Amino acid sequence: MRPSISSPHDARSKLADQRRGRMAELAAACLLVCKGYRIRARRHRTPYGEIDIIATRWRRIAFVEVKYRPSRARAEAALTPRQGARIAQAADYWLARRPRFAGHVVGLDAVLVLPRRLPVHLPNALDEA
Repeated sequence: MRPSISSPHDARSKLADQRRGRMAELAAACLLVCKGYRIRARRHRTPYGEIDIIATRWRRIAFVEVKYRPSRARAEAALTPRQGARIAQAADYWLARRPRFAGHVVGLDAVLVLPRRLPVHLPNALDEA
């Protein structure tokens, strides 16, 4: 069996996807700040996976998954129960190491970023996902 060789086009496509993802996370963070949240971390890695954004507002802490898709329906379809469970594990890991946030209400949120539209914040979207 021959190993697959990626073409320069594949590398450019991957870089473009990464750039688009970073821009979507920036747009999501800006939306949350405008809504009164304080960004605590972006692209935080845990043994259970990455949390796109961790933000607080008053006594609420939001662990946010950012989805960039061409339509809202496709973005909502990308929020799966498995993903919700992964984010919940990563959130528990993060909280266990930061006791000052123990009394906060925890939300597993999503921000949907769509082309040529304002981002949409969905509080607790991954709680039932």
